[in-house]
Amino acid sequence: MRVTIRAPRPDDVVPYAEAVRRSAPHIGRWNPVEPDAMPDLLSRQGAGLRTFMIVDTETGGLVGKCNVANIVMARFCNGVLGYDSYLPFAGTGRMSEGMRLVVERCFTPPERGGLGLHRLEINVQPDNERSIALARRLGFRHEGFTPRMLFLQDAWRDHERFALTAEEWPTPVR
Repeated sequence: MRVTIRAPRPDDVVPYAEAVRRSAPHIGRWNPVEPDAMPDLLSRQGAGLRTFMIVDTETGGLVGKCNVANIVMARFCNGVLGYDSYLPFAGTGRMSEGMRLVVERCFTPPERGGLGLHRLEINVQPDNERSIALARRLGFRHEGFTPRMLFLQDAWRDHERFALTAEEWPTPVR
C-alpha cells in the first residue's frame, strides 16, 4: 500500500492547513475550504464522528481526509463518509487506496480495532464525477437522489446517495 490511515493529531494543524490551501481550487467547488478547521475537528472527535487522515507512506504527505460522521450504533450501526483529496496526490489512486482502508476499518468489529458499523453512506453532488467514481470503485450502490440536502457554497445542494453494507464489502487483499 502507498498509503496508511490514522486519527488526526494536533501536529496535523499546519500540514492540514497547507494541504487545504494548496487544494482550494480542487475541493472548493464541492466542499467548504476551511484550512483552519483542524483544531475544531480534533475537539469534535467522539462516538458520532471519527476522522481518518490518509497519509502517503513514502513522503508523509496528506493525501486526504475522511470523516465518518453521523455515526449511530444500536440497531442502525450506520455512518456517513465525507472526504477530500489533496494536491499533489489527487488523481494518483492513493485516495482510493486510503478509502478502502477507511471502509475496512469501519466494518471491522470494535474488538479488532474497528468501528463495528454495518452500513455506510456517501452523499455526492450530481456533477462531482470524480467523487461518484470513487464511491462506485469502492462498491457503493446508488440508492437515490436527495434534493436540497446540504447547505454548501451559499446554497442548498442536491446529492446522489450511495450505500454499502458489511455483507457487500469484500475484504481487501493484503
